[in-house]
Amino acid sequence: MSFQMEHEKWMSDHLRRRRGERLDALKRGHGYGNRLFVEQIWWPLAGHFHGLHPEYEVKDWRGRSYFVDLMWVIGGIRIIFEVMDFGSHGTDRTKYRRDLNRGLFLQAQDCSVYYISLDELKENPSFILSALRNILSPYLAAEFGVKRRVLKPYSKIERDLMRAAIRHNRVIRPAEAARELELHTMTVIKYCRLLVEKGKFRAVPRGVSGRVIYYEYVGSIQSPDLV
Repeated sequence: MSFQMEHEKWMSDHLRRRRGERLDALKRGHGYGNRLFVEQIWWPLAGHFHGLHPEYEVKDWRGRSYFVDLMWVIGGIRIIFEVMDFGSHGTDRTKYRRDLNRGLFLQAQDCSVYYISLDELKENPSFILSALRNILSPYLAAEFGVKRRVLKPYSKIERDLMRAAIRHNRVIRPAEAARELELHTMTVIKYCRLLVEKGKFRAVPRGVSGRVIYYEYVGSIQSPDLV
């Protein structure tokens, strides 16, 4: 399919699945710069939108919600792209400082963060494309290799849960995961139990009651099953 068709399909899917503040952030945030990035850079690099999330919610060092422009999730790896406009980030010293602190904090949380100049994106996209091709080629190659498999051993929800556990120090609490992944709590519990059966999760009970309070991911964070 063409970029236009795939982009509309990708955005429609995210708009349909989001609610509340996440939906508002997507409607406000995915504007000219972000669209230019996915058209001029991401599409030539990847040719798809698998694992790429627009206006992705993360927590900053104060525990406050913040929406990064684009997050690519591949296995246990999280890669962030922020399209930076000088007018919105360079004239306000406090905002500039806060943006840099967020980037530093996210990198401390095992995210890779790449800042893209909107001016460079408009005037010299070939430079950005070449640089990111070199940076992302191992991940794109790994993803391609996994996608060539005829049958994936884990469903999308199972992979989402395993990746979420990695993001939270290998721990999944069903109610919290349900909010983060926009699923029903019982759906999360169902798939956590399946992952226990498959040897990827371990159920952690509490006290003599034996009630499971959370699940722990016991696999490798580099496992191809995460892609």
